[in-house]
Amino acid sequence: MAKKEDFIQAIKDGYTFKGESVKIGAAVLDGEVVSEAGIYLPLKTMNRHGLIAGATGTGKTKTLQMISEYLSDASVPVLVMDIKGDLSGIAAIGTVNDKLKDRYQKLNMEYKPAQFPAELMTLTGQKGIHLRATVSEFGPVLLSKILELNDIQGGVVAMIFKYCDDTQLPLLDLKDFIKVLQYIGNEGKAELEKTYGKISTTSTGTILRKVIELQQQGADIFFGEKSFEVDDLMRISDDGRGIISILRVTDLQDKPKLFSTFMLQMLAELYATCPEEGDMDKPKLVMFIDEAHLIFNEASSALLQQIETIVKLIRSKGIGIFFCTQNPMDIPASVLAQLGLKVQHALRAFTAADRKVIKQTSENYPETNYYKTEDLITQLGIGEALVTMLNEKGIPTPLAHTMLCAPRSRMDVLTEEEMSEINSRSKLVAKYNKTVDSESAYEMLTAKLQEAAEKAQEEETTTTVKKAEKPQPSTLEKITNNTVVKSMARTAGNTIVRSLLGALGLGGRSRKKTNSWF
Repeated sequence: MAKKEDFIQAIKDGYTFKGESVKIGAAVLDGEVVSEAGIYLPLKTMNRHGLIAGATGTGKTKTLQMISEYLSDASVPVLVMDIKGDLSGIAAIGTVNDKLKDRYQKLNMEYKPAQFPAELMTLTGQKGIHLRATVSEFGPVLLSKILELNDIQGGVVAMIFKYCDDTQLPLLDLKDFIKVLQYIGNEGKAELEKTYGKISTTSTGTILRKVIELQQQGADIFFGEKSFEVDDLMRISDDGRGIISILRVTDLQDKPKLFSTFMLQMLAELYATCPEEGDMDKPKLVMFIDEAHLIFNEASSALLQQIETIVKLIRSKGIGIFFCTQNPMDIPASVLAQLGLKVQHALRAFTAADRKVIKQTSENYPETNYYKTEDLITQLGIGEALVTMLNEKGIPTPLAHTMLCAPRSRMDVLTEEEMSEINSRSKLVAKYNKTVDSESAYEMLTAKLQEAAEKAQEEETTTTVKKAEKPQPSTLEKITNNTVVKSMARTAGNTIVRSLLGALGLGGRSRKKTNSWF
């Protein structure tokens, strides 16, 4: 009994915070839910980022949904990446069943079904707010990292952006960038080399191939206008709750480069536009990235470095990022070290490699006298997890085996009719789903080249006309002006002259002089 009392006191001491917090479950000891040992989530440290990990079917996506609901209730806007397509139900009211009643009875809590203010978003033209960004917004550094270019190729990209800035050529979509790339490799090469230096044809060819590879993953749909404004992610509904933006990317599982491109641009844009906030009572925005391994598996070292840098710095802007993945080892160690909240659902030990991962994972958590972490990770039930987080002083809380609350919204997808209804009410759909094709680098360079071609054609026509207008020589003039005829005439003339002089005794060899006295 003393052990249980000590456990309750340790949990209460560790999970009592100054400021606003929300209860996400209760601690478990020796297989029994201890309802007095509530596990609370402090809003003040939600910008310290987090990890939700666990094998398939252990409940990590529902944990993501549940935390998003509590954040919305606390007037914190949320952005969730819905890879599997099962998070849209957050916009519909949940239903009560016997399993939910039993769970909430153990937690000594009341289950209250609810629905939450939500917006549906898309990168690929599905139902919802169409998110786009212009090539100019990426900038040369970020675009070079996405294309995995070397320093020389990156220098060419930087030169392209500089040239477009100097000549007022807007880079809006990929066809603009490709057109400029082709121009500097052909008609405009001499023009650019005068100002910016030599341009390697090999480099422009490599960059073009990289851009085409990105196009093959559907990037043409993402790049363009109207560009999405990140301020629209941080909206509060009329009833004071934070709006949950659900980005449905179910068709991007086989397009990891496009997903990485979007994520990096979104993080970079948030970091660039949001002011420094210092310590806030609660974050301005929290992002949940489901199936986060899709970002890291295909990322180059330069891209990983960029993500690590942004994750380190963006929390000072009041923004928290949570990665949701099956295996915590999917997250690079440099990024994992930045994640303050860890919710570890069950892992499975089918192979020696699995057991090694479980051992490494258990070593990432605080030591505890109440659990044998390495064994417990494989024994957790659905909707249960090992939880630790940072308190307001940045100190990790005690590791707690936790039975988590269930989502109060629908734990299933919306129907097509329900999604259409949400989109019909959305002001952002009307704002961003209009097709815009402004005059940009492609149209301007095409017009410039067309003008040059027309001018060359005009000059050629003028030259032809002038030649046609010049009087043509007669046949006699053509014969007499012919160089061969002239040469033959000179030869014949010389022969005739010599013959006449010879007949007169004036030509031929000179005579020898004789003395006069002979």
